[in-house]
Amino acid sequence: MSEDLNALRRRLADFARERRWGPYHTPKNLAAALSVEASELLEIFQWLTAEQSQAVMADEATAHRVEDEVADVLAYLLQFCEVLAIDPLAALAKKIDRNEKRFPAPGEGLVDGE
Repeated sequence: MSEDLNALRRRLADFARERRWGPYHTPKNLAAALSVEASELLEIFQWLTAEQSQAVMADEATAHRVEDEVADVLAYLLQFCEVLAIDPLAALAKKIDRNEKRFPAPGEGLVDGE
C-alpha cells in the first residue's frame, strides 16, 4: 500500500481544516456521507450477476468508478474516526477478536476429533 493510514488521516484533516469544513464534519453528517458513498459503490454492482461483479476491474471505466467510490467510502470513514478519536485499525482488531470467539472455525475447539 502507498501511504499509511495515519498519513492519510492527517491529509484529510488538513484538507478539511484548510477549507473550514469543521462545522459540517459532525459525526452525524460524516456517518450520513459514508452511507451515501457506500450506496454509490453498491449502485455499480446493483444489477450485475455474480460473474459480472467478479470482473468489474477488467473494464477500465468501471474500475475507475469502483476505485473512486472506495476512496470516498474510506475518506469519510477516516474522517468519521478522526472526529470521534477512534483508531480504526484497533477497532477492527478488536472486532476480529470478538468474531473469532463468536464464529469459531469448523473443528476448532474439538478435542481428539470430537
